[in-house]
Amino acid sequence: MSKVRPTIGSDGLALPVLPPERDARVWARLVRVMFYTPGFLALLLIKAGEPASFGVTVELLMLSSAAAVVGGLYIGTQSSSEGADHASRIGTWSGSLVIELLGLVPFLCAVPALFHELAHSRLLHAAAPDALDVTLGASELLPMVAILPFILYQLAGFGTLHFVVSKPVNWAINIGILALIIASYISYREGEYGMEKRFDGALVVGMVLTVFYGVLKLRQMQTDYDAQCPLKAAKHSA
Repeated sequence: MSKVRPTIGSDGLALPVLPPERDARVWARLVRVMFYTPGFLALLLIKAGEPASFGVTVELLMLSSAAAVVGGLYIGTQSSSEGADHASRIGTWSGSLVIELLGLVPFLCAVPALFHELAHSRLLHAAAPDALDVTLGASELLPMVAILPFILYQLAGFGTLHFVVSKPVNWAINIGILALIIASYISYREGEYGMEKRFDGALVVGMVLTVFYGVLKLRQMQTDYDAQCPLKAAKHSA
């Protein structure tokens, strides 16, 4: 059974509600997946797509891949043993926040445009000229459905953001993510690449600011928690 954290500090005040302990090994494996998958898809798009209609899809995929590496740096600092400070105790939480907002969000934003680009690639169609050209229609939106479980992940309390902002702010941020991704895709389909870049730029800037706030907030919460509920010194055998 998991240990229940204290809820009241030594000063009689409520302690900050920190995220639950997470398995850093699982997040380390996710770092590898998030590093290779967007990078591979970006190379595939460069190889088979039409450069004139890339928009910022490649940039989003490379951001997702690079953010996974940065998230891994945070996760690698996780420590709760002797000598651990306030920052090292939030390593996994901070890394998960980076991966969630700067890894997954840009990836989910890029995937619908990526699928459309590959489905209509002249290079791929030229490689099989006798293949039947099938109109995909509304089925092109199927990759975008992956956004919905991610939003549910965030709003249902699984995401790290749930612990650093209030519930209304969490809803506002995730509704904003969904709205900007949809607006970006519509702009891409209409060939308004300038508007697509603006929407994607607003999305990325928003995620960067949220990550900055979230990491600093987590550190402040951990500092307050340690000050009001000091860790017991480890017992040494005689």
